[in-house]
Amino acid sequence: MPGTLVDTFKWWAVERADQAAIVEGDDRLTYRELNDWAECVADSLLADGLQAGDRVTIIATNSMKWVIAAQGVMLAGGIVAPVNPRFTVSEASFIVADRYQSAVIFHDDERQPLAAAVAGKIPGCRLRSLEEVTELRHQTPRMEQPRPKITRRSDAVIIPTSGSTGRPKGVVYTHGGLVDYAADTAIARPGAIHNAKVFLFGPLCTSAGYVVMTQYLNYGGTVYIEGIFDAQVALDKIQREKISVMMGAPIFFERIMDLPDFADADLSSLGYCLVGGAQVSRKLLDSWLNKGVILRQLYGQTEAGGQATINTDDGAINSPEKCGRGAPFTKLAVIGPDGDFLPANTPGEIVIKSAGMMDRYWQDEEATAKTLVDGWLRTGDLGEIDEQGLLTFIDRLKDIIISGGLNISAAEVERVVAEVPGVIEVAVIAAADAKFGETPMAIVYSAEGVTPEAIVAHCNAELSGFKVPRYIVVENQPLPRLATGKIAKMQLRETYRDADKTLPKVR
Repeated sequence: MPGTLVDTFKWWAVERADQAAIVEGDDRLTYRELNDWAECVADSLLADGLQAGDRVTIIATNSMKWVIAAQGVMLAGGIVAPVNPRFTVSEASFIVADRYQSAVIFHDDERQPLAAAVAGKIPGCRLRSLEEVTELRHQTPRMEQPRPKITRRSDAVIIPTSGSTGRPKGVVYTHGGLVDYAADTAIARPGAIHNAKVFLFGPLCTSAGYVVMTQYLNYGGTVYIEGIFDAQVALDKIQREKISVMMGAPIFFERIMDLPDFADADLSSLGYCLVGGAQVSRKLLDSWLNKGVILRQLYGQTEAGGQATINTDDGAINSPEKCGRGAPFTKLAVIGPDGDFLPANTPGEIVIKSAGMMDRYWQDEEATAKTLVDGWLRTGDLGEIDEQGLLTFIDRLKDIIISGGLNISAAEVERVVAEVPGVIEVAVIAAADAKFGETPMAIVYSAEGVTPEAIVAHCNAELSGFKVPRYIVVENQPLPRLATGKIAKMQLRETYRDADKTLPKVR
């Protein structure tokens, strides 16, 4: 398949010129308008000196302007390199300044101070408001600057991981990889792409946002962009706009299910719903099934394109603990500690070989070599595969906490907590949370009387709010350890499994 993302979007700009491509609130943007507006942004970037391969960071919440800025960067030959708009200066600087050395940073009004602080650490970095993108909306593309050659091997976007080793890494997707990923998924789920209307609230700085958005624009569908998730807004929009595709963590479907209007809602348009990041309860599955909607479990991670497997209709209903199988060109296996492939129904590390795999980590050859081995992506997650090829996810070996659909690295939070004077040992695990599904909990060993308040104060200064532990236990003895010397987190999870019911929140 020789095409690039640019080829696809250009094709739809003619084929479905007057169909809505992006919808935000009452604002609708057609495929022709999307192309023309993005070309104007590309004109502006090239006139401002952007070079092919330059990284362009976007620090902003989801919006139509975000999408257009990203499309303009792509047309100009740049690499989209977004970060979470909830990052602190320290978090954003590590990625954008230390790793990406971005040439341009786009920001919304609220993130202007953050963007300015980060840009100040990069020589020659240019700061641009997304309001400049708005001003270009109704202009005519000049195309005075020659467009750089873009191939399938050209880098399209760098998505930061949640930092399972304590610091985020940049996952690089190429044009060819994103096109192939969309094509592979289309073969596996043809009913999901026909005139698709996608309700998208996953942050565009993540694979759950950007890759999904790109995937459905590849299909010529309509993407409904949401800045924040509101259950009532979601339920109303599903019915009014006849939304056909929605995906997210179970907590979002639970919030909709709990609405008084859910019982009488018409959800007949929803033909393709995916849930991931946590187990789907039988109550949740049955509640949506009674409305005629099958919630299909998935397994994925940023390095695998976000979605590596999707459960079958029968599996979603009868085996909700399974995550399904991959698309036709996706291979799944499980390996042991020695790297040998394991037989069916044997737990081991999940490995993947697929079109949606990352190309590499940005400027991190060592980490890339450890993750991509003989063409296989080593996920670091524990699972098993049955005789039918259906995957069961067992545990997150990389200790990712998923809070409100956002990934939080336990290692990153541990690194920050360990900086507090008097902390000797720390383990961060997931605690149940009624609102967000999971939230960080820190168990600390200190012989010097460290207080939870001191830990929270330090975390507030160094971490985004959603990463700060809501539960903190300070022990006066060492934390339990395995024979290998590692902290026994499974034991801690069992000890504190009812933390949300027995412990007070610290903030």
